[in-house]
Amino acid sequence: LFAIFAFATCGGYSGELRLSVDCANKSESDLNIDIAFAYPFRLHQVNFDAPTCEGKRREKLSLIGDFSSSAEFFVTIAVFAFLYSLAATVVYIFFQNKYRENNRGPLIDFIVTVVFSFLWLVSSSAWAKGLSDVKIATDPEEVLLLMSACKQQSNKCLPVRSPVMSSLNTSVVFGFLNFILWAGNIWFVFKETGWHSSGQRHAQDTMEKQSSSYNQGGYNQDSYGPAGGYNQPGSYSQVGEYGQSQSYGQSGPTSFANQI
Repeated sequence: LFAIFAFATCGGYSGELRLSVDCANKSESDLNIDIAFAYPFRLHQVNFDAPTCEGKRREKLSLIGDFSSSAEFFVTIAVFAFLYSLAATVVYIFFQNKYRENNRGPLIDFIVTVVFSFLWLVSSSAWAKGLSDVKIATDPEEVLLLMSACKQQSNKCLPVRSPVMSSLNTSVVFGFLNFILWAGNIWFVFKETGWHSSGQRHAQDTMEKQSSSYNQGGYNQDSYGPAGGYNQPGSYSQVGEYGQSQSYGQSGPTSFANQI
């Protein structure tokens, strides 16, 4: 859907501007000079007639600039992205087993997603610059400078209507939204590949090896139980009449002798 909006708002555009040339001799004036242009914005091929205010003679002029390369590149990427998304959807739904066979499907899908993310960024940036140049080239104030009649102070040249560029601005926005969408989808496609699975298995094997080596070569808690503690130097133990072990310090033998 995002790809459809991108190429529809750009590829289906047509605009028009209107100028007015009021000559000193009113009979030579032309107050409605309409100039229409459209995708792919080869403006140098857009011709129009303008009065010279020198009798009935008119001059043939054309707009300046050719911005078809960036516009066509943007629309081409949008169309191919739409076709690939449509084909991928069919594969996901009806050919899931074939898609996962030998891990080839996810790998191809991952590579294509990365490529389209890069192309969306490049094409959207190029078209944003191209659109800026289109706005300048179709500005009525700039077009009036092309007319010889407007260079004479006795004549009045005025812009009547400027072209509406809202749909072209929308196309640039959808271009960058497509880049964000495809770039964010890289992670989800990567999770379907064998690279992600092998990385998880490697991490689990490493943790298991570390855990086993710690249990085998680490300290054994049983070796430091209550019966295996260290006796202090010079201490003695005595078994009481109830079979309990009693320890005495260095003063223990003397006290014990006194008790005896």
